[in-house]
Amino acid sequence: MTPENGSGSQRPKLKKLRLFMILAGLCVLAGISTVFGMMMAVSTDLDDLDNTAEYNAARNSVLLDQNGVEFARLTGNQNRILIEESEVSPVLKNAVIAIEDRRFYEHSGVDYTGIARAIYQDIRQQSAAQGASTITQQFVKNALAAQATRTVFQKLREAALAYHLERQWTKQKILTQYLNTVYFGNGAYGVEAAMRTYFAQSQGFTQEELREDPTIRLSEAVSPAEAALLAAVIASPSAYDPIQNPDAALARRDLVLDNMLGQGMINESDHIQATGTPLPTEDEIEPPALDSDYPYFTTWVTQQLVDRYQPGRIFGGGWSINTTLDRELQETAEGVIASQLSGIGPSASLVAIDNGTGEVRAMVGGDDYDARPFNLATNGHRQPGSAIKAFTLVAALEAGKTPEDTFTSAPTTLPDPDTPGGFQVKNYEGNYSGVTTLRSATAASDNTVYATLGLEIGTKKIAGLARRMGIRTPLSTNPAMTLGGLEEGVTPLEMAFAYATIANRGMRRSGTLAASPTGPVAIEEVDTASGETIDANEPRTARVFPSAVGDTAVELLTGVVEDGTGTAAQVDEPAWGKTGTTESYGDAWFVGSTADYTVAVWVGYPDSSQPMKTEYNGGPVAGGTYPAQIWHDFMAVALEIQAEKEAAREARNPDEDETSTEEVISEPVEEVPVEELPSRKSREAEAVEEAPVEEVPVEKAPVEQLPPEGGGGANGKSGIDGGFIE
Repeated sequence: MTPENGSGSQRPKLKKLRLFMILAGLCVLAGISTVFGMMMAVSTDLDDLDNTAEYNAARNSVLLDQNGVEFARLTGNQNRILIEESEVSPVLKNAVIAIEDRRFYEHSGVDYTGIARAIYQDIRQQSAAQGASTITQQFVKNALAAQATRTVFQKLREAALAYHLERQWTKQKILTQYLNTVYFGNGAYGVEAAMRTYFAQSQGFTQEELREDPTIRLSEAVSPAEAALLAAVIASPSAYDPIQNPDAALARRDLVLDNMLGQGMINESDHIQATGTPLPTEDEIEPPALDSDYPYFTTWVTQQLVDRYQPGRIFGGGWSINTTLDRELQETAEGVIASQLSGIGPSASLVAIDNGTGEVRAMVGGDDYDARPFNLATNGHRQPGSAIKAFTLVAALEAGKTPEDTFTSAPTTLPDPDTPGGFQVKNYEGNYSGVTTLRSATAASDNTVYATLGLEIGTKKIAGLARRMGIRTPLSTNPAMTLGGLEEGVTPLEMAFAYATIANRGMRRSGTLAASPTGPVAIEEVDTASGETIDANEPRTARVFPSAVGDTAVELLTGVVEDGTGTAAQVDEPAWGKTGTTESYGDAWFVGSTADYTVAVWVGYPDSSQPMKTEYNGGPVAGGTYPAQIWHDFMAVALEIQAEKEAAREARNPDEDETSTEEVISEPVEEVPVEELPSRKSREAEAVEEAPVEEVPVEKAPVEQLPPEGGGGANGKSGIDGGFIE
């Protein structure tokens, strides 16, 4: 090859290289121009970020029932009190910086490395999945919360606004305005509302005094313990709620205090005093007044919405949220409870689930929201007593047991490594059958049979099955759990939902907008102020156990209502269920189903497991008394309402084919080993793990609240006292 030929062969390559360099340069210039143009364009939006402008532009969102009728207005924005820079305690500012953005005073508003990582993850996952926000960026995001979605372009716009903001506003103004846009849970939107909600009593004020004097600012004088708790809940108001999840809230608060100590914001003495300060109690926390016909259901749904879509959109976006609530059933539930228990003493909670959809149709969380806003239906973790036996029954049938298998019904002592002398089991009122079948033992709620059977099947297997059926609270696996003696109680909501899986013959029904992954559904559709639908629930089903097992379980549990402990629940249609009564009659349950609905009823005293030995016509309150009677009264009306709806539907569409086309028999049984269930220690570790606020965007993240530790009373605490009635 001659030199001339070699030189000639290089010319096309050089031309291509020059062309590539030119195009690359043009692309870089285009990118710079785009970014520069964006930076200049968004600078005109800064005035819209100011709290006052955002506050004035806000419009209340509304909740609609199943028929599209409004029953609540989300007025969190109206309860917000905008404060000035001088009205925020330095301790409170430091607490927020310590946990949310420790380099707040050093950066220029944007974490460029974090933004690059977030964009990479967004492109990789084809969604806005990750972020690394500074406080400035979080403020911009909160202030722009009326936008329905956050794309990669939107994140770039937020970063550009944050960049400009840092050059036109002081750090103190940014931090103050950020605190005015944060949702702190329990209806508290903005930091002054949060101080009034959580600490008005401890600071010596009544809510009436605060309303009468609008100049009072509790945010001006905040202790390290108070500041740390408010800073702790910012990342997840539901997960770190001091009432719902006191252990997680305490761990997170103490993490904030540790950070403050490590960053020189408080001294060792302040740290010791603050970590020794108890969390505010249920009686001390006073949420703002609600504009709702059904406040317990409203607060439950509102927290789901805030977790998914950001508080600014929910409280100020003018959205319409279609819920699953049936107004007739809700008012029926409230009415029958009042008629049964008014003036007697105990309270009651009721949850009704639609078997066909897994949707919540009615929820009673207490008898007086203004006096006691704690929601017993969703957060009241109480001992279930023998109502837990339904899970043992299903596990036994799945393991091959039959209704006619025989067992010994007699006082017994079972091995328990944690109990000296073993686990001693007796029956309610000392009634024993000698030799009995599983069918008869179920109807009579025989403790000795079910304790023996439960240990034979295995408590871990029972706990795992209950989890798959819909129990979100991790169940203890000690021998006493076979009779409902749990380290951490269960809620009426999860009991109703899990029993609905039996009603559906092993099929767990949920949806994409469920309150927790694979949990019950309360939200049908979410529409913006302009009428755009941004989310709609889609059904999700999973087979948990074979349908034949479900058929047999329903058959045996029908005996409880026909001639067992739950005869007071009999209605005009086939019904089945299970009673539950705990030691000293502290908790009483009836959970059961008809073809259309599964309903859980709990009766007891909200504050603690107070004995109910004389409240039922001078006698004790057991599961077959008030709970079964309330269940009967509610279901009798529900059946009438359902019959009327079906008649009206048939009149409108006489030729409609109601045969379901859903094929579920062939679906595989869901396998979730009990070893995968989260332990208490793992949940505590997860709760205190420090992570970026936007690791998963709430607009797409599933809403799952961390279950509180303990069980029993309104504060979630109740140990095993070693006794069970039936």
